[in-house]
Amino acid sequence: MLRDDSQHGERIDDPTPVVGAETDISLLGREGAKPMHERTADEDTDTINWNRIAASSGFKELIKTKLRFIIPATIFFIIYFFALPLLVGYAPELMNRKVLGSVNVAYLFALSQFFMAWIIALLYVRAASRHDRMAREVIDESTETRGGV
Repeated sequence: MLRDDSQHGERIDDPTPVVGAETDISLLGREGAKPMHERTADEDTDTINWNRIAASSGFKELIKTKLRFIIPATIFFIIYFFALPLLVGYAPELMNRKVLGSVNVAYLFALSQFFMAWIIALLYVRAASRHDRMAREVIDESTETRGGV
């Protein structure tokens, strides 16, 4: 950038030399307090004792409930997903059996994997709504213990 030596290092071509000038597109400050998602830990006035929540019976039950769904669903999906290549490799005569015209068992099994993924996703959405209710109860119990928000 061009500099004018007579102005001791100030830039001549700076269109907005003053911060907060009328030509600024966006103001650098804000009128009110920072929104919750922008606060740092030091600025957060409504702190939550996460250790106490993690030790609560409601939170432990929430974790157990989530794991009772997630672990079996994951194991089932992995077994179902890897069954196709294993069956094609170790039972090719079964997978090559024609079902409808030129469509064989392997094609139907591969197609069923899409439907199975959608079904598991649907079941998870339903389970997640129960988990969300349980989480809300844990949070509400925590805020009641603290004396409200």
